[in-house]
Amino acid sequence: MPNQIPAYELTSQNRQVILARRPDGVPQASDFSLATIPVPKPAAGQFLVRNIYLSVDPAQRGWASAVANYSAPVALGTPMRALAVGVVVESGHVDYHAGDFLYGWFGWQHYVVAEPAQVVLRATHDLPLTAFASLLGINGITAFLGLTELGRPIASETLLVSTAAGSVGSFVGQIGRRMGARTIGLTGDDSKVARCKQRYGYDLAINYKAANLEASIATAAPDGIDIYFDNTGGSILDIVLRRMKVRGRIVQCGTASIPDWTVPPTGPRNEREILLRRLVWSGFLIFDYMQRYAQAADALAQLYRDGALVYDVDIEDGIDKAPGAIAALYAGENSGKKLIFVG
Repeated sequence: MPNQIPAYELTSQNRQVILARRPDGVPQASDFSLATIPVPKPAAGQFLVRNIYLSVDPAQRGWASAVANYSAPVALGTPMRALAVGVVVESGHVDYHAGDFLYGWFGWQHYVVAEPAQVVLRATHDLPLTAFASLLGINGITAFLGLTELGRPIASETLLVSTAAGSVGSFVGQIGRRMGARTIGLTGDDSKVARCKQRYGYDLAINYKAANLEASIATAAPDGIDIYFDNTGGSILDIVLRRMKVRGRIVQCGTASIPDWTVPPTGPRNEREILLRRLVWSGFLIFDYMQRYAQAADALAQLYRDGALVYDVDIEDGIDKAPGAIAALYAGENSGKKLIFVG
C-alpha cells in the first residue's frame, strides 16, 4: 500500500485538458483547452479512476504531433494522452476495487473510465505515492532497463549520461554507479551540475552550455567513453561519438535537442566513427519491454528501500497548470520529475 497519499476530493465534475490543435514543435499552452464534463460511469468490466498525479513527459511532444511514430497521434478534441497515478472510486470489474491505487494511461483529466489494458502497474509497494509516477514510472523503468539491457556497464567502465539531472538521467547515474561504473553527467546549468554530484552521486558533471564540451569530455574521460546514455541527440551526440572507446555502447533513449523531424536534420556523417570504433548503437523504447516492467519495478523499489536510490519530483498544483507543462519541461525549468497534482 502506498504511503504519503495526499488528501483528494471526489468532485462532481470531470475537468479535462483537451488537445485543441497540432503543435508546431514543442506543445505550448495555447495548443490545449480546458473542458468540464460530468463524471462518467463505468460499465461492466470497467472501473472509474480518480486521478491524483498527472505525469508530464518529453514523449508527449511526439504524441501530440501529427506525425505518427511508435504510436498514433492523440486525436484532436480529446484529452491529452498521459500517464497518471490515481485511485479506483467505483468498479464494475472483479479484479479492481474501490481504494486500489494504479499507475496507467489515464490522460490529463480528473476522472477516467478505464479498463485493465490501460493499467501499467498496481501501486502496491510501501512507497510514497509520487514514486509510482517517477521511480516506478516509465522514467525509472526506462533508466533501469535501458542501462542494464543495452548499456550493460561493468566495474571501472566510464558511463556518460545526457540530461543527467532529468527524470531518466538521474536514475541512470545512480544505477550505473551502483553497478561499479565511473559516472559523468551532462546538464544545462550549474545548479544541476551541483545536484548531479551531491544528490545523484555522479563522479563528475559538466555544464555543456558553459564549457567547451569536447575539451571538457576529453579531460573528464581521457581514455574515452565506454557507454553513452543519450537523451538529447544532436550536436552533443556528434561530439561524444568521437570520444567513444572501441566497442563502446550507445543507448539512444531520446532526441530532445532536435526541434523538428519533418525535414530530417543534417550534420556530420558518423558512419565511419561507428565502423572504426565498432560501436553498438541501440534505440530504447520502454514499450518493447512491458513484460519486464513489474520485475524492474520490484528491483527499483528494493533499491529505494535499501537507501541506494533517491528521486525528486517537481509538483505543480491544479489541472490548469498542465497545458504549459510540456513547454516548461523542454525549457529545463523543472527540478525533478514533473507532476501535476489534481486531487
